[in-house]
Amino acid sequence: MLRYLYAHDLVRFPRLARSMFTDRAEQFARRLKWDVTVTPEGEERDQYDALNPLYVIWERPDGTHGGSMRFMPTTGRCMVNEHFAFLNGGMRIESPFIWECTRFCLSPGAHMRASAALVLGAGEVMQHMRLAHYIGVFDGRMEQIYRRMGLEPEVLGRQGRGRDAIAVGLWEMKAEAFAPTLAKVGVDRATSRAWVRRSFGEGAGIAGEVASA
Repeated sequence: MLRYLYAHDLVRFPRLARSMFTDRAEQFARRLKWDVTVTPEGEERDQYDALNPLYVIWERPDGTHGGSMRFMPTTGRCMVNEHFAFLNGGMRIESPFIWECTRFCLSPGAHMRASAALVLGAGEVMQHMRLAHYIGVFDGRMEQIYRRMGLEPEVLGRQGRGRDAIAVGLWEMKAEAFAPTLAKVGVDRATSRAWVRRSFGEGAGIAGEVASA
């Protein structure tokens, strides 16, 4: 199932949270060789995890992490403005209708269903929060993956070529994308919306809940 959890809620799901951060260490530090911080406990965390972001997490039946993404509004602190503005000619992206999406992570050996579930979760967050777009930085290796998933971004800026390129892009989730995504996950929209209500409740989940500075 999908869970939509702010960082301050992770304490209620210790097994899910720990496996998410250790899977992030496995993917970003060990497999992709990114320059990231791994704690002595084997978890990959950064300064933005301390700002109460929203996580969309695909939870396995045993309560462990299957895949996740991290979301933060661009009206507060975010990576794209603090570290990657050069990709957009130095221009900051700030709008209550644009959130940053980072740390797309899949657990080792994750089923393709997990990827589709994260796409579904991103779409549900977009509708629930009344967003227009997501913004994120990606490398050349991800472009083919996004294309296969039907999620090609509008590229705002790019540096480098081929697999070594990095770019910043905008994504949206159109209404017609829900049906094929739901089919890949193997659930109906009623189930997906029930997951949203279970996490946020009716009328909850306002963008201002995420800490900003």
